[in-house]
Amino acid sequence: MNIESNQPLLQPVRLGDLDLPNRVVMASLTRMRAANPELAPTALHAEYYVQRASAGLIISEGVFVSPEAVGWADVPGLWSDAQVRGWRVVTDAVHHAGGRIVAQLWHTGSIGHPDFDAGKAPPSASAVNPEQQSVTAAGRKDTVVPRPMEKDEIRRTVADFGRAARNAIAAGFDGVQIQGGYHYLFNQFLNVRTNLRTDEYGGSTENRARFLFEVVETVVEAVGAQRTGIKTGPATSETGAFVSNDETLATSEYVIGRLNDFDLSHLLLMGAMADLSATPLAAMAGDGMFRHFREIYRGNIIANVDIDRARGNRLIEAGLVDMVAFGRPFIGNPDLPARFAADAPLAEVNWPKVYGPTAEGYTDYPEFQAVPA
Repeated sequence: MNIESNQPLLQPVRLGDLDLPNRVVMASLTRMRAANPELAPTALHAEYYVQRASAGLIISEGVFVSPEAVGWADVPGLWSDAQVRGWRVVTDAVHHAGGRIVAQLWHTGSIGHPDFDAGKAPPSASAVNPEQQSVTAAGRKDTVVPRPMEKDEIRRTVADFGRAARNAIAAGFDGVQIQGGYHYLFNQFLNVRTNLRTDEYGGSTENRARFLFEVVETVVEAVGAQRTGIKTGPATSETGAFVSNDETLATSEYVIGRLNDFDLSHLLLMGAMADLSATPLAAMAGDGMFRHFREIYRGNIIANVDIDRARGNRLIEAGLVDMVAFGRPFIGNPDLPARFAADAPLAEVNWPKVYGPTAEGYTDYPEFQAVPA
């Protein structure tokens, strides 16, 4: 039997203005290899992404939109000329290898730490400690109480996302994805526990979503809707300030429903990341997240979190999603589509070397060798 021809994951699909040869998406993976003062990608990044160019689409590691957005050590940015030049080397190499790559635009907000800004508290919606951990140059540290963003800082941040989107296209990316999910800045505004504001960016669902949609509008204006995607949804780790409540699902329903107005390239929707059985999101466990939001969102949905080959094929065949993003499997299996095509076992990840400055655990995974029939 020809396994490849029967797998929905390996069928072509149109995503925005891109034709993808398969539906195996490489998820955004923070790897901490930009250990240089410019926070610019290097030749090592290019090698890493080229190895994974057989993915239908690569979503880059989260890329900081400004110095103020930095909240994780040794992660590259997209605000300077040096960073744009570095990313151009990466994207040229990926395209030469036949791949497609979009930049994930990132701002950590309160997940950052004073270590990143000369002792100054990180920005967020309100002065509420998210009770998470920040990855600093000195290791993981507990988050602190952030400083509420003033309105002019919100406006500057909106402009930062627009500039980073334009820089992404100048650097050769095929598009961008706004990081609007998990515990990061936009979810800090959406979450009623971390947003205590009384101005037009707080209170009602519409107000809490205002910042995110100002960014969506700005990025779409900068690079076009068909080159813009977004990662958002109700899934978090269910820890600290990010424990789901009675407004969590309704807020995401509002956001994702309104995204239909923009005709974006895609929505990346994360499945359950924790045990939801005793939470208001209990119905979102398993395939529930994708089944629920397929009824709300009319565009392309990319599923993510704890999905293997069999489940990915089933989700696509059932029409619940259009593509599947794989994170950890792409760390140890740079040619993941080939392994899926052959139904081959996956290589193990070198977990102690996932983060770090060297090639070890980054670009030293062997290619899959098919056994002749």
